[in-house]
Amino acid sequence: MVVEVKSMGLFGMDAFEVGVETDISKGMQSFDIVGLPDTSVKESRDRVRSAIRNSGFEFPLMRIIINLAPADIKKTGAVYDLPILVSILYSIGALSCDLKDSAFVGELSLSGEVRPVNGVLPMAIQAKKNGIKKFYVPSENAAEGAVVEGIDVIPVDRITSLVMHLRGRKLIPPAERIIPTAKDMEYPVDFSDVKGQRLAKRALEIAAAGGHNILFIGSPGTGKSMLANRLPTILPDMTFEEMLDTTKIHSVAGILPNDSPLVTRRPFRSPHHTVSPAGLSGGGTVPHPGEISLAHNGVLFLDELPEFSRTAMEILRQPLENGTVTISRVNASLTYPCSVMLVAAMNPCPCGYFGHPTKECTCSKQTVLKYLSKVSGPLLDRFDIHVEVPPLDFESLASSDKSETSQDIKKRVDRARSIQNERYKGTEITCNARITPSMISTVCAMSDRAKAVIQNSFERLGLSARAYSKILKVSRTIADMAGSEVIEQNHLFEAVQFRSLDRKYWSK
Repeated sequence: MVVEVKSMGLFGMDAFEVGVETDISKGMQSFDIVGLPDTSVKESRDRVRSAIRNSGFEFPLMRIIINLAPADIKKTGAVYDLPILVSILYSIGALSCDLKDSAFVGELSLSGEVRPVNGVLPMAIQAKKNGIKKFYVPSENAAEGAVVEGIDVIPVDRITSLVMHLRGRKLIPPAERIIPTAKDMEYPVDFSDVKGQRLAKRALEIAAAGGHNILFIGSPGTGKSMLANRLPTILPDMTFEEMLDTTKIHSVAGILPNDSPLVTRRPFRSPHHTVSPAGLSGGGTVPHPGEISLAHNGVLFLDELPEFSRTAMEILRQPLENGTVTISRVNASLTYPCSVMLVAAMNPCPCGYFGHPTKECTCSKQTVLKYLSKVSGPLLDRFDIHVEVPPLDFESLASSDKSETSQDIKKRVDRARSIQNERYKGTEITCNARITPSMISTVCAMSDRAKAVIQNSFERLGLSARAYSKILKVSRTIADMAGSEVIEQNHLFEAVQFRSLDRKYWSK
């Protein structure tokens, strides 16, 4: 008799149902797994055999065939250990309960312990869609799975406790559903820690209000990294749907902390400049999400931008425009979301003091040009806002005056975002930075004086079409922050001011 136990598999961020079919018959002793398993799945044979014996059950010395259906999809990882074991115990009569509405995932130790696996959240979401009522997962993954409403997530720590539960002798209560609180969204840093830098703070506020990419240029020690680290504290709170989307990516990547089963704060990813292109965009034999996807719904901060490899920098261009990154390999082609705010910081030259008011730059003109040329024009065009961060004077640093808190700034950002949410209701647009070209003419309505400003700026500065649309989007955000339905002259002046540094540094 063939016994089928349900399980779940992963293909990128998408989960799919897997039927673990077991046939035990008389014949020469063997244990085979078919259905396109990878090496880690094939190794389940030894883990399952040892776990059954060390949990006090007899392993059948017969011909065992396990089929993982559908057979045309590659099965990866140790996630199928637990359902394979359950199907074997069911086949030999050690279990007799109804498992039609149940699914199992988990890795086994040789002693019968159930170890955590990656991707439980997307599996739980898909299991619920498929009508599964009970989802048995490792204890360490239970809180993550319990985020999904409408399905009982049963935490399993050992084989013996699972068997007692399935026999009805000692039931395991379902994991409690996690509901995020305001405390979960608090940050350990605050804008009140930043001294001076009024213009840079204003630029970050505009960037947060409209979801714009921003580039900081300045000498070492001016506070570029400090400012960037505090950007998430003024971004709008994540919706529950955004929390789920972000948590799914972190779950698939295997970086979700056990004590935090739901990502409640906007991610802030700051990869070192030695990161490989695959580490940034994602990759591997079976492609895994990279840093740009791990920052989904949050901030990707690239410090010392010119030190990143040219390939790594250029690989960001298309994902930044599309909000998704597609990774193609021989085995699979997967698409991950990457709707991020890109924040970058850089020195104006290798020594860092080109243009410094008091310190002399030791770099030659050719060295400065070579350093700046590492950041290409097309990549520079992806930044909506360019800000020069000047060195602070002693009075600003020694001042005891309290700076504005993140909470105060966030209130203004939230007001601007609420205007945008109302404007783009019913569309996939979430903020001004995501406005499509077809919407610009209607969304970015300008006064006559504002039209004269943008025309003059376009002709004098030699703006590209992308730079032109970026300025309009930033102007739209500034107008929203001022509560204006129409983009006025002063809004455009400020937006153009934040697009002038490429002319100062890169046009030499």
